Amino acid sequence: MLQNRSELLFLYDVQWANPNGDPVDENKPRIDEETGRNIVTDVRLKRTIRDYLHDFCHQEIFVREIAGENEYIQDAKTRAEDFLVKDGKKLDKSKLSLAEMKQIINEEILRQCIDVRLFGVTLPIEKNSKEKSSITHTGPVQFKMGQSLHAVKLEYIKGTGAFASGSRMMQKTFREEYVLPYSLIAFYGVINEAAASYTKLTEEDVQLLLDAMWNGTKNLISRSKVGQIPRLLLRVVYKEKHFHIGELDKYISLHSEKVDEEIRDVSDYTLDTAPLIRAMEKQKEKIERVEIKTDDRLVCSEDIIESLKTAGIPVEIK
Repeated sequence: MLQNRSELLFLYDVQWANPNGDPVDENKPRIDEETGRNIVTDVRLKRTIRDYLHDFCHQEIFVREIAGENEYIQDAKTRAEDFLVKDGKKLDKSKLSLAEMKQIINEEILRQCIDVRLFGVTLPIEKNSKEKSSITHTGPVQFKMGQSLHAVKLEYIKGTGAFASGSRMMQKTFREEYVLPYSLIAFYGVINEAAASYTKLTEEDVQLLLDAMWNGTKNLISRSKVGQIPRLLLRVVYKEKHFHIGELDKYISLHSEKVDEEIRDVSDYTLDTAPLIRAMEKQKEKIERVEIKTDDRLVCSEDIIESLKTAGIPVEIK
């Protein structure tokens, strides 16, 4: 079982893409109107992680789209009953009490579903129309909304579709979309050891999470996401109980000769990591180790790995 708290800092970038469209605003990339910075929801990142864990790592996840024989998509109640099993056999809920149903489903979901151990869950349990309850687990892994480290430019693109809008039409339809020429997005997260004890999160689960953050982002090869590249993944593991530095994303910034909206590539700036390294150095007695993975094209103000080692902080390169 996971014993120590840790913090996560994850950077990735996109070029001429839409990292997280807003369905209530023409699917435009989400932008903070006050700062001009791009916003990506934690739900988007968790979807990326879940899909990679399921499709590439062959891990069971609870939150996924499953259609029945009639092609209707399962609701949460039906999905929960997929885990009403014992020794691999489906149980008849009419022969169980509501309390027994909850216990069996809870144990099976925590045993089988890595996304529940990571992110928690709230799911309805229903024996019949009169006997209903629910199961709730707070996720040990929580991310803030992702935010670009610079103001972005929104581009509107209009093109010609392949087909006419209807029969007996001479003209093809038009397609419209909004993209960002460039966005370097930072996600900050915490892995809470107290919540982990309830969802039975393990260190092996956390290593799969890190793999999914990096490789899931890179392998999200859809038309709107192709070209996403992970640039930096850092995990600070603490040895002091119930302690973390907090908001690691506020200790980094971009330095560029270009104005924010003109940045088009990772080579257009330097990532200033000095405040982050100084913050960790200040708390080094409370840090067990730092796990880190970097992309070769990312240029930082100083060598993070060597600086941490010089400060006496154990470093594990991923």
